[in-house]
Amino acid sequence: MSRDLLLHGGSVRTLDRAAPLGRELAIRDCRVAARSAPRAERVDLAGCCVVPGLTDAHVHFPTWSLAQGQVRLEGASSLDEALARVDDAGATAAPGGWLRGVGWRDGEWADPPTRTALDRVAPDTPVALFSRDGHSLWLNSAALARADSPLERRGGVVERDGRGELTGVLREEAAWAFRELHARPSVEEMVAASRHGLRIAASRGVTAVHDKDGWLGAFEVFSRLHEQDELTLRVWQSLPWDRVDELRTLGIRSGFGDDMLRIGYLKGFMDGTLGSATARLLDGSGVEITTREQLEEVVRLAADAHFPVAVHAIGDAANRAALDAFAATRDAWAPAGLRHRIEHAQLLAPEDVPRFRDLGVAASVQFSHAPSDRDLADRLWEGRPGAYAYRSLIDAGALLANGSDAPVEELDPLAGIVAGVLRTLDERPPWRPEQAVTVEEALRAATVGPAWLERQESRRGTLAAGMLADLVVLDRDPLACPLEELPDVRVLATMVGGRWTHASSESPVDVP
Repeated sequence: MSRDLLLHGGSVRTLDRAAPLGRELAIRDCRVAARSAPRAERVDLAGCCVVPGLTDAHVHFPTWSLAQGQVRLEGASSLDEALARVDDAGATAAPGGWLRGVGWRDGEWADPPTRTALDRVAPDTPVALFSRDGHSLWLNSAALARADSPLERRGGVVERDGRGELTGVLREEAAWAFRELHARPSVEEMVAASRHGLRIAASRGVTAVHDKDGWLGAFEVFSRLHEQDELTLRVWQSLPWDRVDELRTLGIRSGFGDDMLRIGYLKGFMDGTLGSATARLLDGSGVEITTREQLEEVVRLAADAHFPVAVHAIGDAANRAALDAFAATRDAWAPAGLRHRIEHAQLLAPEDVPRFRDLGVAASVQFSHAPSDRDLADRLWEGRPGAYAYRSLIDAGALLANGSDAPVEELDPLAGIVAGVLRTLDERPPWRPEQAVTVEEALRAATVGPAWLERQESRRGTLAAGMLADLVVLDRDPLACPLEELPDVRVLATMVGGRWTHASSESPVDVP
């Protein structure tokens, strides 16, 4: 239950341009107030800093939650190391069930992933391992034997060896179709995993997410948690854009739901990814999942159903095609005030950067991808200047919303802010430091930008009077501390709608 509070004795970074810095924050009836209630409970911040609640604007929340209990292959530097982790986890698989995992990236491996390699450590249990970018699936023979329909899909890749035999690796639409038909987790599994995921998210200051697992049934997962009063963050849910006719028939529009859970936008794909070498580039390489003409049709149908569109675009050709489609359909969506977004925008031709501002299309990016992908990007996109060009986008007037793409990266907005500002996550020098953003810009991309995309900028994103009391207590002021201390900033407490959802043992707040 919400209480009337007065947080004092620290700093308050409101992100409200009219009053950006305060020394106390009043909360009344679940909202930020201009003044405290007469009998408000006083909470001494003891020098800590309050910032608006953090939003992860691109996360596959149930998938990330499930991954907490799956085989984790991040950082596996060779095929043998990956196989050893699968072998170690084999005993945990239920009889007759799947062994699932995530996180492999074979770009630096001497030997490629194959079904025969997996068969050596898991000859009988079906194994399904998604790559770190979520666009490639590595299967063993037992898993492939579960398929009772062709593996080929338009916009997909089914890898075969020189003899025409399946290697066990599927990419793009072929990978997703296999998961949907043969290895999909149950709603009950996702609910149980997401319950645990919510606790982790709260401990990292997350008060809202823009979820991308709509195709997987995430809305039902969140609905079940909401019904049981266990949903401790706000959800802006995507749905696949091939459901637009169904939504229009039902009369469901963007914003359907309540303050905690709403259907928000339609999502689809233009191309593949850097990690799977399927990003669509202007040199003609990569995989084209959706053409410009097809996207134009989707955007017009979505506008008629009153839905904004989020389109995955990695390569410079895919981003140009997406921008062209939004430009060609502006007559359909601009009068309705729809707020579209391009997901990732990892490689941009310089002349396309200002088009985000000109069209009013947001760049939904992931700051953590830049230092994480630096080696692959240098190898595969050598000499291309527009990679992870966050500074250029901001300077051109584009609106940025930051996410993690978890489980691709970890769901941790503070780590994303560090990546955006420092452009490195290890001991190496910053990568392409000219594209770094400021701390305030990174923080606004985790607060103000996502709220704007939801049309909630008058209710969330800042700590101005009247806004919903979604906030985070940090152990220090990220806008005042030395940049070298930025990786050490810690979340002490998290509040959603005036209710504490997390408090660490070192927190100055008391969670009932």
